[in-house]
Amino acid sequence: MTTLIKGDKAPNFSAIDQEGKTHQLADFKGKKLVVFFYPKASTPGCTAEACDLRDNFEQFQAKNYAILGVSADSQKAQLKFKEKYDLPFPLLADEDKAVIQAFGVWGPKKFMGKTYDGIHRTTFIIDENGIIEEVISEVKTKTHASQILK
Repeated sequence: MTTLIKGDKAPNFSAIDQEGKTHQLADFKGKKLVVFFYPKASTPGCTAEACDLRDNFEQFQAKNYAILGVSADSQKAQLKFKEKYDLPFPLLADEDKAVIQAFGVWGPKKFMGKTYDGIHRTTFIIDENGIIEEVISEVKTKTHASQILK
């Protein structure tokens, strides 16, 4: 697992969103970018996190931030998640885990005594020039926007 830290150049990613539109790092030059990785669409923690970002979306826009959600879910699952909760930002369907691996958020996890590989809930704040400004690995799903906007 590659560990990206503050000051690193963000990986040059390219992936499709819930509607098949391609997004890449270069699209966000001149804007701050929040890339939040979540384990699975429509699960309680992921829903709380996405909805908190949705509810504070205007504050992000006012501060020149774009937001991208990323999980290994299918395009169809991402579309359903986005529509059900009226999420105003794209959700990348990273089924081959290329973006997830590039950011180093895939690896061993423990749940109920079992170890398995999965996505570590992590958020990267990337500045206007593609440099990682902050990495949040202790995500508070219900108040995540305040962790970013502080």
